[in-house]
Amino acid sequence: MTPDTTDRAIIAATQSGLPLVPHPYAAIATDLGLSEDELCTRLRAMQAGGIIRRIAVAPNHYALGMTANGMSVWDVDGAQVATLGQRVGNLEFVSHCYERPRALPDWPYNLFAMIHGSSRDEVEALRQTIADILGSACQGHDILYSTRILKKTGLRLRSKKG
Repeated sequence: MTPDTTDRAIIAATQSGLPLVPHPYAAIATDLGLSEDELCTRLRAMQAGGIIRRIAVAPNHYALGMTANGMSVWDVDGAQVATLGQRVGNLEFVSHCYERPRALPDWPYNLFAMIHGSSRDEVEALRQTIADILGSACQGHDILYSTRILKKTGLRLRSKKG
């Protein structure tokens, strides 16, 4: 599926968040000259087509008191990383989890999982939960703690200039 001009307008209108009004989809549809049904149909089609992954709330973890956030990195057996990564990604304290290629010899890690907690002790305990899930398939791990937020947005489409 390739997004058309209307799909791109919908993405541009929603990429910074939905309006804080009682009927946000109706407001966006009105602004774009669409019906609310057409807007929602197009959003569902873009999601089904892989253009957008999801529509979700993106909380500010720091404002919620989760100030000890760490990207845990794991050296997991390649034959098991997809299955085990799915289990790790389903944990309620992991906001995102993904597989990346190793950069040997300096970087042996191929599974990344962002852990959120209110203290480093809490994050370390949660990291142990992941270690227990990975078991003997894991040959090493580390954690990189956040010190500040540099970006809290997803990809943004740029408008085409004539």
